[in-house]
Amino acid sequence: MTITAGAPPTHDKPADLALGFLTGGVIGASLTAFIGGCVVEKVPLIVTGLALPAVFGLVFFLATLPRRAREAAVVPRVALAMIESLEAVGGETSDVPVRFELSVVPDDASAFRVEMRQEVNLVELPDYRPRGVVVVEYPPDRPWKTRIVRRPTPQWEERAAAARLDSVPGPAMKSETEGGCSGSLLTLLGLLLGSAAVLLLFRADLFGSDGSESGSPRPSVSSSSSTSTVTSATGTVTLGPGQSMLDEGELRKAVESLTRSADRRRALTVVVQDRLLTVVFASRGVKGAGFDARSLPYDRVPGLVEEARTTLGVESPRSWQLTADGVTGSLTLRVVVTGGGGTGTLEADGRGNVLRHSGS
Repeated sequence: MTITAGAPPTHDKPADLALGFLTGGVIGASLTAFIGGCVVEKVPLIVTGLALPAVFGLVFFLATLPRRAREAAVVPRVALAMIESLEAVGGETSDVPVRFELSVVPDDASAFRVEMRQEVNLVELPDYRPRGVVVVEYPPDRPWKTRIVRRPTPQWEERAAAARLDSVPGPAMKSETEGGCSGSLLTLLGLLLGSAAVLLLFRADLFGSDGSESGSPRPSVSSSSSTSTVTSATGTVTLGPGQSMLDEGELRKAVESLTRSADRRRALTVVVQDRLLTVVFASRGVKGAGFDARSLPYDRVPGLVEEARTTLGVESPRSWQLTADGVTGSLTLRVVVTGGGGTGTLEADGRGNVLRHSGS
């Protein structure tokens, strides 16, 4: 093989860019899946986050195995080279990374100039100096992968000690390609798209709108006037200061905020206090149980509470509570008023018609 002096190494740029993009996507997807799975306690997401990089690594290993086998089968060529320049580029251990620029002069091929990096022990570093001759080896088809032979055979060591080489003109081939801006941007783009893909595919697990399936409460929905929370068994609405469930339209709005889901869950019990509404939902697996909380006689509730406060004989009434119960089948309303002189109860049917009074 004839080597043209200063010939640049051949790299598959599109393949390198594609690999960087794919690697970024795998990193973004695996990290997002693993962290998201830990946060929402979803085992499939955690397993996906752990398995994705392992599968990618295995596929990459199998895909590059034939190429690495071909490269390993190539017998390296040994030659003499003159050190044009060298520079230590860092390192805090006994082996220091050194950047070499060499003029390589093979016996049976054209000479070439190459820039490479190799770690050198601190003890051996004084042995390498500009204009010094060293023994190198390189694959004939990839001369930019030139390496200095630290322990050459006696024959090559004698040749290096007696040789006098001339500098090879022209630019130096580099054993390492510098990453360009486009490669970094593609890797970042792949990372972002990988994260977005996981968020899109697993949005039901990460941002499920119905938290009642797992029995955990949905995030509270707050405004300047009220706060509502829904779980698998109950729903509550708390009004802000200065408001009351007896205000016009307030109770209806609170009930509808807890029952606006598509499945229209039925209620077993509805408890109304001055600023608090609590709904106990029927189990999803029991058909026909409970009642539709939206069927309450909203317009009659303020009148029933006022009648209970004034006609039950409770002195200085301080608090009231209305309970709508549909466990037994027919809907029953019960208003309990508490004051300094005891408690009183008013019962009404599902339409708000008063049935009986009792007090103590």
